[in-house]
Amino acid sequence: MMNVDERKRAAWKLFKKAYRAQMNGDLDIALLLYRQSIELFPTAEAYTYLGWAHSFKKRFEQAIDLCKQAIEIDPDFGHPYNDIGAYLIELDRLDEAIPWLEKAMEAPRYDARHYPYFNLGRLYAAKEMYNRALEMFRRALEVKPDYEAAAQAADRLKRLIN
Repeated sequence: MMNVDERKRAAWKLFKKAYRAQMNGDLDIALLLYRQSIELFPTAEAYTYLGWAHSFKKRFEQAIDLCKQAIEIDPDFGHPYNDIGAYLIELDRLDEAIPWLEKAMEAPRYDARHYPYFNLGRLYAAKEMYNRALEMFRRALEVKPDYEAAAQAADRLKRLIN
């Protein structure tokens, strides 16, 4: 029987293997490994990334539920808030996505804060609120100046507005 520290280490190794599998396009393997990681030692990261893997298969409702489980484990972790917002955008539930993306912006533990700004930009563009969308793309670029997707979206929007 493994002690807690051993379970944490083993779960982290499985999580990393799952991530590599997902990045290599092996979604079924990734799903299995994320689940095994969670069984050993549940983390907000493993639940969030398991949700992300499900989103690759267009299983957005399941992905949202998994992100909510991540938030239960660590409400300070920003990724699941952003991901829920992104999945709701994919489901065309735009207004429902806004508070999730705003929570992501404020999350204490989040190293990719440019994503919720970008996703809000996408959301506002879809709602034809172009000036607000442009503001969000610019804010994404303030956070991460080399974020090419935000720069391209801002450029497209500027051409559309002018």
